[in-house]
Amino acid sequence: MLSRPAPLLALVVPCYNEEETLPRTLNALAELLERCKAEGLIRPESYALYVDDGSRDRTWQLLEERHRHDSFCRGISFAANAGHQNAVWAGMDTARQWGADCIISLDADLQDDIGVIPEMLARYAEGCDIVYGVRKDRSSDTSFKRGTAHFFYRFMNWLNVRLIPDHADYRLVARPVLEVLPCYGEQTLFLRGLFPGLGFKSGKVYYARLSRQAGESKYPLLKMLSFAWKGITSCSAAPLRLAGFMSLLCMLAALAYSLVSLFRYMEGAVIPGWTSLIIVVLLLGSVQLFCLSVMGEYIAKIFTEVRRRPRYIVEKTL
Repeated sequence: MLSRPAPLLALVVPCYNEEETLPRTLNALAELLERCKAEGLIRPESYALYVDDGSRDRTWQLLEERHRHDSFCRGISFAANAGHQNAVWAGMDTARQWGADCIISLDADLQDDIGVIPEMLARYAEGCDIVYGVRKDRSSDTSFKRGTAHFFYRFMNWLNVRLIPDHADYRLVARPVLEVLPCYGEQTLFLRGLFPGLGFKSGKVYYARLSRQAGESKYPLLKMLSFAWKGITSCSAAPLRLAGFMSLLCMLAALAYSLVSLFRYMEGAVIPGWTSLIIVVLLLGSVQLFCLSVMGEYIAKIFTEVRRRPRYIVEKTL
């Protein structure tokens, strides 16, 4: 028996230059909403909220055209590109202000199977405040992407950062969670690491990731690596400790090398050549530069936080 009444659902869909894939997405989500309303899974006033993340193509124009004859297609548009995580956050916060009981965030390319949304709603009805969409497998990925993803999750687990393996940003978030999100004021968002640590009752649904039907991926290799690094530095201070540990090892190595050199000198032997000296200098110099770069990353994050600039600026609303 359902423990919760049918919710007012908002589908939060971040969009960035999605002109090619958006018409298909608009139709698919409109049909999904109608079907869920007909089955009594959601309230009749439920809607899809599209967040235009400063697109340079006709994404916003397509949303305006759709809104003229479909009032359940709603949207907000950023004045400039603010990034995927900020777009998801803005959608959640806007839906909270508009009275949504729960939201489901998903990408505009619909590679995340929308067929499991009724199952997510069933988990919500059972009392879950967060429902994660988790991939069944990564067989559609290249071996390199699959290997690096698994390494990332293992590494984050080693850093004691709670993550849901093979989960991206496809999730249901209920209103009790939406109400506490404004308390988290950090500028650098890593939502995959935020939600598992909140402590609310959660569940999982599993799905097979679909192939992209149109457009191109917004996460090439370099951007994925940058996102992973931001996630590590946003959720853990372990890199700072690692830098300190490496500095300690180099100091001990330098001390040991100095003692060896001293004993050899006392025995009348001379350590020949510049090779050993250059190796030591390069080793110490590279470690110092690495430590400085890690500290610089955290100092930059502090600088970003203390400025307290808005994460995004909403220019238009539908």
